[in-house]
Amino acid sequence: MTQEICCRLHAAHDLRVEPLSQPQPQEDAALVRVLRGGICGSDLHYYHDGGFGPIRVREPIILGHEAAGVVEAAPDGSGLRAGQMVSLSPSRPCGKCEYCLAGQERHCLNMRFNGSAYRFPHENGFFRTRLYHPASQCLPLPEGATAEAAAGAEPLSVCLHALNMGPDLAGQRVLITGTGPIGAICTALARLRGAAEIVVTDVQDFTLDVARRIGADRAINVADDPEGLADYATGKGRIDVVLECSANPHAIAQAIGVTRPQGTVVQIGVGGTLPLPLNLIVSKELRFVGTHRFDIEFAEAVRMIGAGEIDLAPMVTQVIPAAEAQRAFDLAADRAQAVKVQLDFGA
Repeated sequence: MTQEICCRLHAAHDLRVEPLSQPQPQEDAALVRVLRGGICGSDLHYYHDGGFGPIRVREPIILGHEAAGVVEAAPDGSGLRAGQMVSLSPSRPCGKCEYCLAGQERHCLNMRFNGSAYRFPHENGFFRTRLYHPASQCLPLPEGATAEAAAGAEPLSVCLHALNMGPDLAGQRVLITGTGPIGAICTALARLRGAAEIVVTDVQDFTLDVARRIGADRAINVADDPEGLADYATGKGRIDVVLECSANPHAIAQAIGVTRPQGTVVQIGVGGTLPLPLNLIVSKELRFVGTHRFDIEFAEAVRMIGAGEIDLAPMVTQVIPAAEAQRAFDLAADRAQAVKVQLDFGA
């Protein structure tokens, strides 16, 4: 049997692969053997900075909120069965607060989210060999679905929600700023939703090439070509919809500059307090929309993956054995050679 391990962060740059104690049964929870886990930008913030913004790691925490595995045991009546491939939803709203009751569970006042240091004690994540997880948050995929694809449900659901916050993309000229994992998925979704032209920007040729393969019409390295978007700035702007995935202040200002009057900027990337060209937002009557996590989109993401409606394989640039987690995290932060790095817990 594969040795039971977990990837536990003790402090910035102190990520340890440690023996995993026997998972303890929980009410209405399924026992899942994790096969793949995707390293997210927030995982990298924890690893490199010991947190992000005011959220700090105050005790050792198992990271990870993107994962898929196989059910080993499930409670009666759950609809799950041993041997099923499942995507694990990390979002566990309380179901009782005012936002949950209003159907906005992503804003739950008592949210529990796997791999998050927001609460104390922290909520351990999915980067472990086995765990009990609420059966309702284990979404099954059809026979033949791969763990690699199933582990992409969480970032796909984030992007689905982001696009749902904006206008219909059919026939629109779309600009996607930042071609990390979220930018790559947004590119694939924009293509699926009928965008007339998809322009992507970044400062790394490697990630731009992935975006091209996943659906972009034009890829611009704004470090090499700072004026690469100039032709979209004419006539007060020619971009209909921006999906901003970088949280870079220069990229945001540039995107606002090329957006047409009454166009929409969907802010997906997360940063701190940034300066904004309010004069352009006001004078062009732009819709500047924030987007946060997901609700029902997780089930839609799993359905799309299971039905083969979206192929995110080009985004998964490396798969590293979980026992080499530190190497995987170092690689995942290097956008010159990686987009999405997955940990293989079955290796």
